[in-house]
Amino acid sequence: MQTRKSGPNDAARLYDVWLTSVSATHDFVTAEDMTRIARMVRDQYLPDTELDVVVGENDRPLAFMGMSGAEIDSLFVHADWRGKGLGRRLVELACRRAEVLRVEVNEQNRQGVAFWKAMGFREIGRSETDGQGMPYPLLVMERAADREAS
Repeated sequence: MQTRKSGPNDAARLYDVWLTSVSATHDFVTAEDMTRIARMVRDQYLPDTELDVVVGENDRPLAFMGMSGAEIDSLFVHADWRGKGLGRRLVELACRRAEVLRVEVNEQNRQGVAFWKAMGFREIGRSETDGQGMPYPLLVMERAADREAS
């Protein structure tokens, strides 16, 4: 497996990665909201954002991460590849870029919160709504680059 930057031809597969990951972890999101979010991710975020992508055989994307400065905006692993170290690999890449990292994770995404804690992140804040003002509380988490993941 290798890590590379995303390209225009990756959008459909990255959407599949996102959708399988979210389907496995975001059962708290209403069907109506999921449809709206999926459309936004597919049509706006994935085609217009440079992402770090873990690829497997035939250069097929298996996981991706988006960053803005020292903030991890997104990290998704295809459901078939969860638990195989791809998320950890992307976090380690992010740690080489910033001394202190931040991430926001849905509070109701218990698996996601557990992952970030296992990666050495600690909660430093909370908001009642997500970035679009929807009623999905977010935890703000932070990790110093020298902090070891447990």
